[in-house]
Amino acid sequence: MAGDKDTLLSMGFDPARVDWALRATNNRGLQPAMDHILENEGKPIPNPSVAAPTSASGSAAAGQPMDVDVDVDDEDEDALRRLMQTKAGATSSAEAEAKSIKCSECGKVFKNTALANYHAEKSGHDQFEESTEEIKPLTEEEKQQKLVELREKIAAKRSVKAQQEAVEARTNEAIRRKSGKDVGKLKDEMMAKELVKEAEQKRREKLEDAKAKAAVKAQIEADKKVRAERAAREKALRDGQPIIDGSASASTTPGVTASSSSGTSGKDFKDTRLQIRMATGGTPYTTTLPSDATLREVAEFVAAQTLAVDVETVAFAQHFPRKTFSRDQFSKTLRELGLTPSAVLIAS
Repeated sequence: MAGDKDTLLSMGFDPARVDWALRATNNRGLQPAMDHILENEGKPIPNPSVAAPTSASGSAAAGQPMDVDVDVDDEDEDALRRLMQTKAGATSSAEAEAKSIKCSECGKVFKNTALANYHAEKSGHDQFEESTEEIKPLTEEEKQQKLVELREKIAAKRSVKAQQEAVEARTNEAIRRKSGKDVGKLKDEMMAKELVKEAEQKRREKLEDAKAKAAVKAQIEADKKVRAERAAREKALRDGQPIIDGSASASTTPGVTASSSSGTSGKDFKDTRLQIRMATGGTPYTTTLPSDATLREVAEFVAAQTLAVDVETVAFAQHFPRKTFSRDQFSKTLRELGLTPSAVLIAS
């Protein structure tokens, strides 16, 4: 019966065995067919072309239709059907054992959990499920093909990486060259500024030297004039000759001389501007000290500017007019030493 066959197929029995059971029981119902299937489970299924004649000859020999036992309890049939469905479900579950892991997001199938975890780390996918799909082992040809593909991928990645490194190297070289040019330009600018400063310093030194020389010359000329006048007066006194306008000359000329020399001889000015040059060279030091300051104070100033100078051992000299100041003169003032309002000293 078509209904019994559908019921047996829905329980998960093999269609060939269902057909065999129905033929063997002459379609006497669900229960006989199910008993036949369970009794002959694992036995080979006979060929229907051989079994059919025997069944037909048997029926003809009987000469009468066979009685069909249809007096089957409905409740027992339902219980049996449920039992068979449970068995079929267990068989189906056993057959549906998970054989792989499938990514629900991209559909890729993996052989084990380690490969699935690796895929999750690389792709960020986190939806996986068990699958009954079995991953067949690769053949030798497939293994060789996979190996070739992997080698091509590695070569492509290395090529891309080499190109990126080349681009980065060119970029870094351009940056380095630009930085080198900027540093060189900055050094040139600093050197140019230093040259300008040195030229300006030399120009100021020349002007100060010229002023000092002019002051010294004026002082010398004034001293010569005073000495000449003094010698003339002394000679007139020795010869007993009257000094024409001597008092006026004495009252005016010396006064003028003193006044003219006061600006240059260093007797009346309050401050003295000093330029101190080191005998070893370098940038000179300039300062302005009171005319009553001692030469020791000058030594202390120079010692405060550089560690190469010691107050107790330093010595001073003047090129024009040429003078050398000894240690005994350190207690004398600049006015007593005859330094002009603008003087140049050499420290050694």
